[in-house]
Amino acid sequence: MCVFCEALKDKRRIIGENEHAFSIYDRYPVNEGHALIMPKRHVKSFFDLDQNEINDMFALAKKIKSTIDHDYHPDGYNLGINDGICSGQTVMHVHLHLIPRHEGDVPDPTGGVRGVIPSKKTY
Repeated sequence: MCVFCEALKDKRRIIGENEHAFSIYDRYPVNEGHALIMPKRHVKSFFDLDQNEINDMFALAKKIKSTIDHDYHPDGYNLGINDGICSGQTVMHVHLHLIPRHEGDVPDPTGGVRGVIPSKKTY
């Protein structure tokens, strides 16, 4: 069974939800407050979501950002979706990472998500 489908059943883990999406904190967070937003329907790829699911995922991301702002006071955010094994997707249920960032949490944040291919990060 999919770990995210299982998480949907455990209401204690859910930090927010709406009609088509729900959110939990990442069990292996990059930074405190690292949240995951995903559709309630089991879908592997972002590109297979319907528009209602996409809308609800991003609406929920904005809501969860407010919670993280209040609880963790980050200076910025990274948002990202790994789509496919070659991109690093390890759970085959599409999910959006909402990662709070703090000034100084890495020596040089230039390039942000471009760092997925380290040699392409600096431009």
